[in-house]
Amino acid sequence: MSAEPLTPNPDLRSLDRLVGTWQVFGDATGEVRYEWLQGGFFLMQHFDLMHDGRPIRGIEIIGHLYPFGGEPSADIHTRVYSYTDGMTLDYVYELEGDTLTIWAGVRDSPSFYRGTFSEDGRTVTGGWQWPGGGYTADMTRRD
Repeated sequence: MSAEPLTPNPDLRSLDRLVGTWQVFGDATGEVRYEWLQGGFFLMQHFDLMHDGRPIRGIEIIGHLYPFGGEPSADIHTRVYSYTDGMTLDYVYELEGDTLTIWAGVRDSPSFYRGTFSEDGRTVTGGWQWPGGGYTADMTRRD
């Protein structure tokens, strides 16, 4: 371990544009809220959604993996904890320009969310895609 105090990787700050409360509409509906956790190493998402008549609720912790004795990961990883079915799901976040991609499992997975921020940052238009399926999940900023 480094003797120097660690600071959050600056690439996490690219996700600042997610902070706040968003109304989700399309094939999935509901609300998501993103907030920084103390220290700035992790972003937390709270989600309360309905998709195909099924509730989807839980939290997601977003940040770099940093195993004991190791080095922080290059990618921004996440873990979802679902309140509705007990599932834990892993993702990789990537924000390039105005395009947010959330890869299921690992980067370049065939299953992913891709959304594009509007010029004013108040909407994200996109959806989930996977082999043989997908659904829309657009967002509008509420605050």
